[in-house]
Amino acid sequence: MTRPRFDSHSTEFGLWLREQDEIDSSLGYVATNVDYVWCNYKTGDWMLIEEKRHMAKVKWWQRQIFNLLAWCCKHHFKFHGFHILQFENTSPTDGKIFLDNKKITEKDLIKFLQFST
Repeated sequence: MTRPRFDSHSTEFGLWLREQDEIDSSLGYVATNVDYVWCNYKTGDWMLIEEKRHMAKVKWWQRQIFNLLAWCCKHHFKFHGFHILQFENTSPTDGKIFLDNKKITEKDLIKFLQFST
């Protein structure tokens, strides 16, 4: 069965994956990406960030994958965790900002991205 192509943000490979009945999500196969591997190459500090616009929520299966990734990375002494960054609209400049479900300011976001919090 060929499913319709509906994701304008996907790559050709991502679209191809969705068309393969043998690896359909109804069989348990899912994929997600990590939006940002954020790091300071001078200090070695790093973290993983998932961005959600328009206050979208992380899907339950995404959360499972993200928790697994965080668990695997947590023993690296410079790892600062896996974080969910939500924008009320599309960016820090056009609405409210939430980091791990806590409302923050643009200044707070900069400090967070500097590994200062």
